[in-house]
Amino acid sequence: MRKVRVGVIGVGMGSGHAAAYQKDGRAELVALCDVNEARLRAAAERLGVSAERRYTDPYDMFRRADLDGVSVATPNKFHAPLTLAAFKAGCHVLCEKPMAMTVKEAERMLAASKKAGRNLMINFSYRFLDMSCALKQQVEAGVIGDIYFGRTVWHRRRGIPGLGGWFTDKELAGGGPLIDLGVHRVDLALWLMGYPEPVSVSGSTYCVIARELARRAKESYTVEDLACGLVKFTNGATLLVEASWAVNNNQEEEMITTLYGTKGGLVQKNVNATYEWRAELYTEEGGNLYTKVLDKAMVSVPSAYREFVSSILEKRPPSATGEEGVKVMKILEGLYRSAETGSEVRFKT
Repeated sequence: MRKVRVGVIGVGMGSGHAAAYQKDGRAELVALCDVNEARLRAAAERLGVSAERRYTDPYDMFRRADLDGVSVATPNKFHAPLTLAAFKAGCHVLCEKPMAMTVKEAERMLAASKKAGRNLMINFSYRFLDMSCALKQQVEAGVIGDIYFGRTVWHRRRGIPGLGGWFTDKELAGGGPLIDLGVHRVDLALWLMGYPEPVSVSGSTYCVIARELARRAKESYTVEDLACGLVKFTNGATLLVEASWAVNNNQEEEMITTLYGTKGGLVQKNVNATYEWRAELYTEEGGNLYTKVLDKAMVSVPSAYREFVSSILEKRPPSATGEEGVKVMKILEGLYRSAETGSEVRFKT
């Protein structure tokens, strides 16, 4: 069987994509692309990608490389146009989060994938943790019951990803921590909840700490440093969302998703501001209240990159679909619009 021939556009986040493909014996990394030639050369040498497989123009890569799939790991502004070009070239696409800058872009990407008959997967990586999947098993087994309320959070005490870079430029990123960090926690919560349909959102955004830091550094900063909001769903459930790059709390990094159901509750959180994780279930059994801690998840969970390759080989839709990406974009865009207008945003259902 021929290996899945993949290319990667963007060697920042994309370096992780490329390294993962190289470790998958079913895939072959045949193209690496970045508009910054020096950055491309450094990444290619680190990954052992030969000169003839390096491209500074993604459209040239689509023309010349024989690709089955491509990772789009560029600044957010370019997710939609490059994904559309990839479908036109006959490629399956793994797109970094967020899916796009707007809901309209996301819907165009989804429609193009269907027209081309190619997979569109979004890199919602936090659902691909073994403990996330162990919690999902418990939800699907009915241990939690019907989930009706939740809170999903990613706060950084001081964690702005580069003042003056593309992350802090609204024209390139579309937003700040909500679209960068909150997107992961929103997906994780929705995935555990069974991806209910959002009916309305109310949001607020702030730029307090980052504005002063940018002023001192004499750098441009055009996005929020904290966002929060409330999401309501057609099934009656409610979700609180919080995300920040800079906030006056007592943890350098706080990631937590808590969901409450009719039979129990669950939490997935990081430990001591690290990227180590803890999962707990809260239940009532025989009139007694229990806290159950997940000591070790025994489920076998592929990485997002392995799942992408598997979906191509098995000719099936991937996990973390374009449809789910559109729902997340609807929530993110709605929260930003609500923050701008000061009013609740309602969706057509």
